[in-house]
Amino acid sequence: MQIVYVSDGKAGHRSQALGLFGAIKRKVPHAQLQELPLDQLPVLSLIYALWTHRLSYLEHAPDYIVGVGSHTHLRVWLLGKIYPKAKTIILMKPSLPISCFDYTVVPAHDGVAASPHVLVTQGALNPLQNEQRHVTGRILIALGGSSKRHQWNEAQVLEAIEQIVQQHPQSSVILTTSRRTPENFLAHLGQQSYAARLDIYPVERTPQGWIFEQMQLAEAVWITEDSISMIYEALTAGCRVGVIAIDRIKQDRITTSIDKLLGKRIISESFLLGQLPEPNAFKEAERVATYLLAQ
Repeated sequence: MQIVYVSDGKAGHRSQALGLFGAIKRKVPHAQLQELPLDQLPVLSLIYALWTHRLSYLEHAPDYIVGVGSHTHLRVWLLGKIYPKAKTIILMKPSLPISCFDYTVVPAHDGVAASPHVLVTQGALNPLQNEQRHVTGRILIALGGSSKRHQWNEAQVLEAIEQIVQQHPQSSVILTTSRRTPENFLAHLGQQSYAARLDIYPVERTPQGWIFEQMQLAEAVWITEDSISMIYEALTAGCRVGVIAIDRIKQDRITTSIDKLLGKRIISESFLLGQLPEPNAFKEAERVATYLLAQ
């Protein structure tokens, strides 16, 4: 089985594609993935290939053609015309009409109705699964930052971290930042009396895949609510998940999604590990792969 992934180079988009591919490969071990960056797929060359029905840099005709990111959609559609036996899949609400593709995988917060060709998921797909390696008493705190819908509130975040540390004196507490975390935050955190109880890993010092490994080891993860993708990754890894609220600039589909998770008691704003909901069996990539392979 050959899967072609049209890549725009964005790590978050690639994570979704790898999540689907990983789930397919667990069911079809001989499945192979070929990643094609946008600069290898100029639109004019794809239009020319509509007459030849082949591309020289594809050794085998694909079974699935996958795209994530608005700049990939036209190319996925054209590749589907070049290889009409392949199934085209977009892992987001597409910029072209949904009917242009065989399948669209859309997070519920995008508000697209489910159908036989539209698969609605809880959050975006990711490459995690619960590996059952969680260590009792191990806590991860993952910090985001300001976004178009959230405003970083340092005092609020420091208070949350203090509560988590003080409420769990026997736990191992690991903290990491993101590219959006303000540069001076860790310096201010280091001035707090409870900072000595934290193992701090700035994002720039963590290798690729580090955060996913920490989610496999943590019993519980607290995440600032601006990081919606990380919330779903922690749920998929089988962690108990708490959210650290920060100021909202506006209410939109993402904040509504967080509120729904809170309302359903899938995540919690409590700072007590014992009050966090039990882990959920989030297996969205597995569910999507199962559906696609059955068609």
